[in-house]
Amino acid sequence: MADIVISEFMDEAAVEGLRDGFSVLYDPALVDDPEALRTALKAARALIVRNRTRVSAALLAAAPQLEAVGRLGVGLDNIDMAACRAGGVKVFPATGANDQAVAEYVIAAALILLRGAYHAGEAMLAGGWPRQALMGREAAGKTLGLIGFGGIARQVAARARPLGLRVAAHDPFASPGDPAWQGIARHETLESLLPVCDAISLHVPLTEGTRDLIDAKALAALRPGAVLINTARGGVVNEAALAASLRRGHLGGAALDVFAEEPLSAAAAAPFAGLANVILTPHIAGVTAESNVRVSAVTAEQVRRALEEAR
Repeated sequence: MADIVISEFMDEAAVEGLRDGFSVLYDPALVDDPEALRTALKAARALIVRNRTRVSAALLAAAPQLEAVGRLGVGLDNIDMAACRAGGVKVFPATGANDQAVAEYVIAAALILLRGAYHAGEAMLAGGWPRQALMGREAAGKTLGLIGFGGIARQVAARARPLGLRVAAHDPFASPGDPAWQGIARHETLESLLPVCDAISLHVPLTEGTRDLIDAKALAALRPGAVLINTARGGVVNEAALAASLRRGHLGGAALDVFAEEPLSAAAAAPFAGLANVILTPHIAGVTAESNVRVSAVTAEQVRRALEEAR
């Protein structure tokens, strides 16, 4: 039986590094085979996952020797943290390792949505030349609002300001005295932030307090034509309300990388069918060739250290 079980994709070099000192079962198909995963964990000391493996109390009960869970990313909503604490299982997110990848995705999405000129391929191949219809907007002088002002949001701000974007943010948990606020318009409430934004980007975890944070009322408070980007967690944005706002023409566009249901089913995707001003991607904002190497290396090192210290 393996010391370390890896149930989702990971950089091969990091996997091979773990084999130096530990027996490793690396099988990305385990995420879709719960019974095989439970069997593999019977004697395992560590489990490494991304966001799809549900590390539930039941799964932990099937892994009595488990000491550590490595998370190839930062979100922890797929991990029962209370059950981990109760069982003495340490959890290691790869904090900071994919910040740059997500920040670049946010900036790219904001520019694409504001400009609105990148969906004309089909019309042009059919002989169209829709110049007038594709007169979009420049980013310079617009206001980008950040909901949450942690590490990723700060990386977004650092890239947005040189483009001429004004940056505003709301985060009740970020200290007002933090030097990172310099040059950022700090808003005490979400209600004061939304009406000043031409683009909004979410950077909060999914909790009971943030579920449906961006609902129909919040969307209506945004400026007409504003664009929304969600790389945080599905469930923070009410997807039905968002699709309705896009269809009415109040919002100018949206880019969603995360969804309340993942993978996105046909029924969950249906509200967005036929919308030309929406970008849908499969929870990939934080995954690039480079970030995969960083995230995997950080996670592997954290898990290795935890197991070696426990010997």
